[in-house]
Amino acid sequence: MRCPFCGSDDTQVKDSRPAEDNSAIRRRRICPDCGGRFTTFERVQLRELTVLKKTGRKAPFDRNKLVRSFEIALRKRPVDRDRIERAVSGIVRRLESSGETEISSEQIGLQVLEALKSLDDVAFVRYASVYRDFSHAEDFEQVISEITAKISQDHEPG
Repeated sequence: MRCPFCGSDDTQVKDSRPAEDNSAIRRRRICPDCGGRFTTFERVQLRELTVLKKTGRKAPFDRNKLVRSFEIALRKRPVDRDRIERAVSGIVRRLESSGETEISSEQIGLQVLEALKSLDDVAFVRYASVYRDFSHAEDFEQVISEITAKISQDHEPG
């Protein structure tokens, strides 16, 4: 593994442990040349995924972009990093095991919406406002009323 500080190709693993619900391995590394320390993550990748954009353009799937989407929607919200990682890992696992190599950005967006709905209502509305291209206050009102209806339905005595 190349050192991100000095570019040396000779780095050493000092510690390895499971991470992200045992779906990844976290490795602490040190560079003998510059003494720099850094962390890497190793994950299983079932297949190479390609994202089919709305414009028709294709791009390689980027897990980090998915993580950033969650982080933006969940900014300043009380959601643990572990829950975000589990949600992202779940989406990636479903995409990889779908059998498809080309996934539309719309499919990914719907899965993010579904995950955010269970994580945080505010983050769900934030993401939905961009994903569904809200342009009027009524768009927000509709989503909020859907959430309110769901909350009251979930709290009804069964």
